Amino acid sequence: MAAKGPPLKNLADLKRIAGQLAAQREREAAEAAARAAAQKKQQAEQSLFARAIGATQPLAKRKAAVALAPEPPAPIPVQHQLDEQRVLRESLSDEFDVSTLLDADDAMSFRRPGIGTDVTRKLRAGEWTLQREVDLHGMRSDEAREALSQFIRGAHRQGLRCVRVVHGKGLGSPGKQPVLKTKTQRWLIQKSEVLAFVQAKPAEGGAGALVVLLAPASRRGLRPAGS
Repeated sequence: MAAKGPPLKNLADLKRIAGQLAAQREREAAEAAARAAAQKKQQAEQSLFARAIGATQPLAKRKAAVALAPEPPAPIPVQHQLDEQRVLRESLSDEFDVSTLLDADDAMSFRRPGIGTDVTRKLRAGEWTLQREVDLHGMRSDEAREALSQFIRGAHRQGLRCVRVVHGKGLGSPGKQPVLKTKTQRWLIQKSEVLAFVQAKPAEGGAGALVVLLAPASRRGLRPAGS
């Protein structure tokens, strides 16, 4: 037997319940009508849009773009960097002060700290065999500087110990001043391969040349050639 709800006390309760049911039905009807109207409006708008743009065709699916790795930068030649560093290290200044480094003897000589006077004495006496020479006479200053730098570097790499540098006496320079001679002395002093130098003997160029002693390419004692 189905369960019964609470008994209605009187007619007023019945009317009240009937009113509530009627109100509920009206709300439901109103909501249904609103939904139908909204749906009809949406369909009308879609139909209007379709008529406005005409027939359409779906777009074909595009393949996903492949991400390409950025092109790597061009490699920097290591040898080029080393050459630039070497050039910077070997930059020879024309303003280098040599006045305190030259020995103020009859012919002006140079020896690095730690090199004894016997070294320059033997150089001047010709006890070292001349192995090669470079002639800077007549060159412009920048040409002479580069030529000297390359000559000293190459001779040292080959293990040569004693070379001659011809710079001329400067008689053809303005005012007959030995400009290249002074610059050559400055440049040689700035070269780490140079241990000492003296003015050449008259038979080997005299005041127009220098006899230069280079450091050994390997660790060897300072011995005159043939000793």
